[in-house]
Amino acid sequence: MTNTEQTFRAAVVTEPGGPDPISLVDLPVVPLEPGQVRVAVAAAAVNPVDLAVRDGYMHRLGLIDQPHHTGLGWDFSGTVLEAGPGVDLAPGTRVAGLVGGLDRDFGTYAEQLVLSASDLAAVPDGLDLVEAATVPLNALTALQLVDILGDGEGRALLVTGAAGAVGGYVVPLALERGWRVTGLARPGDEEFVRALGAEFTAVPTRGWDVVADPASLQEQAVALVRDGGRFVGVQPSARPEPERGVTIEVVSIVPDGVALAGLLARTATGELPARVAEVLPLDRVDDAHAAVARGGVRGRYVLVP
Repeated sequence: MTNTEQTFRAAVVTEPGGPDPISLVDLPVVPLEPGQVRVAVAAAAVNPVDLAVRDGYMHRLGLIDQPHHTGLGWDFSGTVLEAGPGVDLAPGTRVAGLVGGLDRDFGTYAEQLVLSASDLAAVPDGLDLVEAATVPLNALTALQLVDILGDGEGRALLVTGAAGAVGGYVVPLALERGWRVTGLARPGDEEFVRALGAEFTAVPTRGWDVVADPASLQEQAVALVRDGGRFVGVQPSARPEPERGVTIEVVSIVPDGVALAGLLARTATGELPARVAEVLPLDRVDDAHAAVARGGVRGRYVLVP
């Protein structure tokens, strides 16, 4: 796909919650505005939020109001096709980025994207583009969650879903901030969680100073916090009710190209994990969604145009 072609292919939700909700459509190439970049997508990660959009859950909550179609996909990698005025990115530069928000008619399940240059980061040598596509949403969510946590000073932190896509980043980032981290995950994930440097448990227990909830256990996770402790979740549209003096905080992910550059660099050196479950072509999006819906996936399904 080049910027001289007039359309590009994308997978979008046309019938949210219907029996055949996703369509592959041809969308028009739009001119660049100042500060924007056109990127040829090499890979796009599949995330659970995509399934919620597909199923119409976000539409029913009133968070999406797209009359024709809704874009799918949040994070991606690719190469720069064209840079708009005020952007110093050469064509061919390898980049990764994040498309934020829910109420939008475009997403990363596409052959190309137009987005702000500030939402992009260069992909370092040593990290392939498929791996890079798995980093932005999950790692930035983890980083912004840990920023909410602040410094641990030795306090006890339970991370739910510690072997999952977001939890696998929260654990090492929280350890760096001085938290005494225990990861809650399935018994088969113990080796992975301990390799991240955390303690491990497969049994939910009460009394934690703070619970970080990448697994979206919600009220079940709030119940594990000690009286007067803190809960930090990942669902801004479904904030649990406070109880027993527990402070409820929720991360709302926003694109951040500067922070993403650091996370990609650390992934390239192996400091942070990049896990790919399977790579599928874009026209097999239904298969990828079905696999994620079954649960228990370790690593991301990645779609390639």
